[in-house]
Amino acid sequence: MLKGDAELYRPKKKHVVLFGLIGLIGLAVMAGVVALGVFVVTAWFGLPVFGFSEGPDQPIAFPHTVHVNEVGLDCTFCHRTVTEEAPASIPAVGLCMTCHQAVGSGIEGVETLRDFAETGRALNWVRVHRVPDHVQFVHEAHIRAFSGSKKIVEALRDRETEIRLDEARRIDVDAAVGETIEVAGSQVCAICHGDVASMPKVKQVRPLKMADCVNCHRDNNAPTDCTTCHY
Repeated sequence: MLKGDAELYRPKKKHVVLFGLIGLIGLAVMAGVVALGVFVVTAWFGLPVFGFSEGPDQPIAFPHTVHVNEVGLDCTFCHRTVTEEAPASIPAVGLCMTCHQAVGSGIEGVETLRDFAETGRALNWVRVHRVPDHVQFVHEAHIRAFSGSKKIVEALRDRETEIRLDEARRIDVDAAVGETIEVAGSQVCAICHGDVASMPKVKQVRPLKMADCVNCHRDNNAPTDCTTCHY
């Protein structure tokens, strides 16, 4: 046996470093693929992820808790087209200034608003609730369907005069089967958007995915053909 025949192979240092780097890169790529897969699956089947489930930061921290609970503003005061058109509309600087020309001096958000008004800049509110771009959601139709005098039932038979207990309790947690309630247009918003009046920062509370919408339409005897939402 010649010298060195039984000796173990000792890789060179540069090869060890190279193999280590390749392993780290492969591990990083695998972690990235897993993270991307989790993001896609969660985003598709559930609520927004990675911070968005708590609601995005807005250019001005608009406190719904103050404007609704303390001031007593109705949802339709700011979202003026919600009962008449497909979009709900977002308040412009000019609408906000109808009150804040005289109210709110010294409050940071109000002073920022006034600065926007003085410089003629628009407020670019960050969208919170989103459905896919190929879906046409008509607010007016949903407000019309759920508002009015409604008897609370377990299973819906007449959309004109009844409301399911599940929807009723999104409006009033104490609602009970057999009661008749008067549902205002602004109260219907809670069915999809939750109790916004109690949210320091508005967040999405329902998936608003196809399954959620189709199930709601089925439960409420609404049409489920494709052209209802995809047109």
